[in-house]
Amino acid sequence: MDKSRLEIKVGLFVLAGLVVLAVALIMFSKGASLFANTYELRLHASNVGGLKQRAGVLLAGVQVGTVSTIQLADDGKSVTILLKIYNQNKIYHDARFVIEQSGFLGDPYVSVIPTANAIPVLVNGDEVPCQEPFNLQEVARSTSGFIKRIGETAKKLDDSVADLRRVVLNEQTLTNFSATLNNMRSFSEQAMGTIGGINTLVATNGEQINLAVSNLVLFSQQLVGLAGSAQAVLATNGTDVTMAVKNIESSTEVLKSLVNDIQSGRGLAGTVLQNEQLSTNVQTIANNLAVASSNLNRLGLWHFLWHKEPAPEPQKVTGDK
Repeated sequence: MDKSRLEIKVGLFVLAGLVVLAVALIMFSKGASLFANTYELRLHASNVGGLKQRAGVLLAGVQVGTVSTIQLADDGKSVTILLKIYNQNKIYHDARFVIEQSGFLGDPYVSVIPTANAIPVLVNGDEVPCQEPFNLQEVARSTSGFIKRIGETAKKLDDSVADLRRVVLNEQTLTNFSATLNNMRSFSEQAMGTIGGINTLVATNGEQINLAVSNLVLFSQQLVGLAGSAQAVLATNGTDVTMAVKNIESSTEVLKSLVNDIQSGRGLAGTVLQNEQLSTNVQTIANNLAVASSNLNRLGLWHFLWHKEPAPEPQKVTGDK
């Protein structure tokens, strides 16, 4: 056999062995097995966050399968992830599938989080939703926007403080505030002086105040006695008071009846007021009396009847000298 051909065959054999060894190392490094029986699950996620083929599938931290294929959906808005799960591992339909990372910057993997383990068990070809991974860049962008809004809020707060200093804490306002404090202090001093004067007045006029209070007490006692006397008078003369009230009521009824008679034309006064002829006659008599009295006054008859002539003065007798 030609030596060169032998070297080529040996080289190809070694290369094939290295390839097989590399594939075996990769498979075993991912925990996969070339001879294990598996079933397929289809996951749907909006973003895989850097998940790659042959990534591990961990259930409670134990690898139960691998990621076989990652396909973009026809609508271009979601991703379909095909998982190869070992047959000996059962996953229930209420389990949650989440894409996570090993450490802060580790490789992503599919984490299966069991809940109540309610039946049925997932079988080959089942489709389940998958929660997208934690997106650090999106959080950074959100944090950046949040920090920006905090900066804007801080600027507005700084502007508000500046306006407060300019409008409220200016020199004129502080001067007015100082004057107000001085006025309050003066008022408090005056109030204290007034209170001291009242205390002095009470201390120096204690006897008079006690006398005034005693007089008030005596007056109140007299009022109580007067009220008791009035109650006693009413109690002892209740019959007379009741009779007097009834007499007043009777008199009121009589006056009311008299007024009603006058208004209705009954009786002498009512007849005079209601009869036009009598009223005219009375008015004529009054006019005649007025004319007669005027004539008598004019003729001097009233003077003659009511005024007598004064008596002549006696003459003085003079004797002869």
